[in-house]
Amino acid sequence: MLTKELGNVSGGVVAQWRDYYVLTKPGVVQLLVFTAIVGMFLATPGFVPWNVLVAASFGIGLAAAAGAVVNQVLDQRIDAQMARTRNRPLPPGRIGERDALAFAMGLGLAGLTVLVLFVNALTAALTFASLIGYAVVYTVFLKRATPQNIVIGGAAGATPPVLGWVAVTNSVDPHALLLFLIIFTWTPPHFWALAIARRTDYERAEIPMLPVTHGEALTKSFVVYYTILLLIVTVLPYITGMTGLFYLFGALLLGGGFLYYALKLKFAPDPDSPMTTFRYSISYLMALFSFLLIDHYIPAIWPQ
Repeated sequence: MLTKELGNVSGGVVAQWRDYYVLTKPGVVQLLVFTAIVGMFLATPGFVPWNVLVAASFGIGLAAAAGAVVNQVLDQRIDAQMARTRNRPLPPGRIGERDALAFAMGLGLAGLTVLVLFVNALTAALTFASLIGYAVVYTVFLKRATPQNIVIGGAAGATPPVLGWVAVTNSVDPHALLLFLIIFTWTPPHFWALAIARRTDYERAEIPMLPVTHGEALTKSFVVYYTILLLIVTVLPYITGMTGLFYLFGALLLGGGFLYYALKLKFAPDPDSPMTTFRYSISYLMALFSFLLIDHYIPAIWPQ
């Protein structure tokens, strides 16, 4: 009996910690940290100092996690009405609002402290601005104010490669801003595909996403337009001399795949098309930044 009771207690503790982990949106944070790491490596011709790599990744990751928690605290009423999010830890009450806010504050303070002490103050300041932009400006105001919410609010999610670059150089370089522009342009077609798939949820929660306010047909057209724009933007690193032919090949190949799914979504949709496009967009961004990283070190591997 005692063993059984201890097992139940242990299971409860594990479940609680799992809920806190889920609260940080780990999948999103991992993608953000990955793009930040790529930004670090692109900022230097050699290898990123291990102490900067570890500290910057850790600090940026903690700050991003803090923003995710604050986002869910502020959105818990909305999350409770949406099938995709109603089982997050806050709506059912598995974690209390006060505990979640304390958790977010701890994560944020820890992340910014690491950046100030072990990276540089500029990275910490830009990370803090990004955190406020996502957790407050986007979540509180933009998300509820305009169907262009994700276009404007996407700026916060586009900053990690810039943060990584600044962590290494302590300055903002035009090439870092190209990385920002890529993610900024990628965000609308990525998120609108999901919004089409979850249109009923957003309508029920009274969130003015583009498919709710202007219909799915126009949203699908915008997905195509932004995907074409993204294809153009991703060529800029090659045109400016930042990357070589290997990256250009990858960008065109991946962009062509994205455009295929966008056009299929618009002109030959099936019930799975929105989520298929959404899932491809995630793989697309990871692969594109992988091409950036590999291309950066090709001259060292095969010098001309």
